[in-house]
Amino acid sequence: MTSLLAHYGVLAVFVLMAIDAVFPAFSELVMLYGGALASGALTHQLDVFGSRTTGTGAFIAIALAGTIGYLLGSLAGWAIGFYGGHPFVRRWGRWFHLDEARLDRAERWFRRWEQWAVLVGRITPVVRSFVSIPAGVFEAPLPRYTVLTAIGSAIWCFAWAGAGWGLGSSWTGVHHAFSYVDYVVVAGIVAVAAYLVIRRRRSNTMARSASDSSR
Repeated sequence: MTSLLAHYGVLAVFVLMAIDAVFPAFSELVMLYGGALASGALTHQLDVFGSRTTGTGAFIAIALAGTIGYLLGSLAGWAIGFYGGHPFVRRWGRWFHLDEARLDRAERWFRRWEQWAVLVGRITPVVRSFVSIPAGVFEAPLPRYTVLTAIGSAIWCFAWAGAGWGLGSSWTGVHHAFSYVDYVVVAGIVAVAAYLVIRRRRSNTMARSASDSSR
């Protein structure tokens, strides 16, 4: 991800944030690194539409790219939910880490926060990637949804890019700390896979035992 940002700059931020609107893409890391690049403290300079630059203009470009990319991705997510509805979630939701259970939780979230559900969701880690499609499914009014998403996205992107700008030359240490996330994710995948294999074997064993008993 950081390699993409170093080479493609603003365009990479735009695309990754659009993806993050419907599928978690580590938006915190995207905007942090983008802000660090814009500060000029790193060896790479920020690519702004083919021009390598740093400074205040680069910071604004990176924050706006994240804000607009996320907004457009959110509108696409809303359209998917609005036109696809529950049938879409049942058939394709797993590809977006969105099943009926998560949709139920999203519905409770919307009931709890009512008209502010979108704004609160956009500035809440993890939750922010699971607001777009449910908002469409629950037919959130598009104008209000767009305005609240734009506000929440701007707050998120400018805040994290600002943090990256402030970190500047300390980025190497931050990047090293984030690298441990990879190990945690891999360990989690292995643990879940082992659990599923064990459960499947136990189920097969119980099924065979029940079959033998019935005979």
